Amino acid sequence: MTQGINLSLLISYCALIFWLSNQTSLQPPMTFQYQDKVLHIGAYFIMGALAWRSFFTLCKTRTKTAILSFFFCALYGLSDEWHQSFVPGRYYDLLDWYADMIGAIIAVLVSYNIPSRTISA
Repeated sequence: MTQGINLSLLISYCALIFWLSNQTSLQPPMTFQYQDKVLHIGAYFIMGALAWRSFFTLCKTRTKTAILSFFFCALYGLSDEWHQSFVPGRYYDLLDWYADMIGAIIAVLVSYNIPSRTISA
């Protein structure tokens, strides 16, 4: 039951990111330099945490869960950047993808170090 909820949250979040990436203009007001990279890190931190919760019961070990969660987020981020290259007014940015991976790896490292009974429920 909980596995289904976790997977549904992950899929919904991925759909939200896809929808946001499909917008021709998505420019929040800039309040500091590299704000967009911080937003990417935050977005993929959330995705990394959701991926961890979704894959933990499937993988059964922290190491396998960490690897699967990170690669899922990295590949999704890469596909999202590629998708943006087809959206008018948007473009592919390798630095955005790096920021995505940084957010995912932080979430995986944090999740890896939390006792499993608090993250697998």
